[in-house]
Amino acid sequence: MDMSNQHHSYRPVILAIIVLSSIWGYNWVVMKECMKYASPLDFAALRTGIGAISLFAILIGKRRPLRPKAAWMTFLLGFLSTTACIGLFTLALAMGGVGKTAILVYIMPFWVLLLAWPILSERIRGAQWAAIILAFSGLIIILEPWHLQSTFISMFLAVLSGLAWALSAIVTKIMNRKYSFDLISLTAWQMLLGALPLILLAFVIPDKPIQWTSYFKIGLLYSSVVSQALAVVLWFFILNELSAGIASMGTLITPVIGIVAASIELGERPSITEAGGILLILVALAILSLQQYIQFRQIRSFIRRNV
Repeated sequence: MDMSNQHHSYRPVILAIIVLSSIWGYNWVVMKECMKYASPLDFAALRTGIGAISLFAILIGKRRPLRPKAAWMTFLLGFLSTTACIGLFTLALAMGGVGKTAILVYIMPFWVLLLAWPILSERIRGAQWAAIILAFSGLIIILEPWHLQSTFISMFLAVLSGLAWALSAIVTKIMNRKYSFDLISLTAWQMLLGALPLILLAFVIPDKPIQWTSYFKIGLLYSSVVSQALAVVLWFFILNELSAGIASMGTLITPVIGIVAASIELGERPSITEAGGILLILVALAILSLQQYIQFRQIRSFIRRNV
């Protein structure tokens, strides 16, 4: 194959990774600003509800089947990935800073490693241990449990959000072992089912009325339609072109974009200690992603030699 053509063939997926990481990274700032005009529960309910509707619109447009599979498992997935994960990090973001919230949520891959060991019998090996030690060292440095700071609750909620996200990944792995799913359909149904408890909580728990300013309307559309529906389409395109490990490695820049955007737009500046903790987590994520990339290359090389 001509190398120039091969290089050209990867341009769309590289562009998709850049766009997706930028959308997800900047969304942290958008969400933080939107909560000036609405309570966290109201915003989370609106965002997930509109996002679910957008995904169903994509399903209808693509003429995909609408009927859900494994309803109870899908409900559990929706509770973990939408109700718990999005609900908790929205509350964390309302009380704390963008940078710390984003990085504490993105520690999710390390929770997956630890949970997959007893639940899925996937053992932790080699460089994964080094990545886990670095990540949790960074986590402890950021949390500073020896100092009960005013933002500790916010950070704790962000950690719980990442844990819920990790549990949802475990549930997804279990479901994929038992069933065959249309990924957009599964995402749409879990988001809808996960949005319902958030909508109920927003109705039951009174809070400040929503201020329907121009920024809030645009920000809500960005967080729901662009950052969820459009992002899902981009993510599936990337996964179709690359392995999951390389795709995840490509989106490693997402929390960094969130931190930089918050620094420029919101004036957030992490302390030296917090910056050190964030750096340790980013290095750990890089190690984990690099290991996945190396494994992918080894598997591909083995297949080429033996098939």
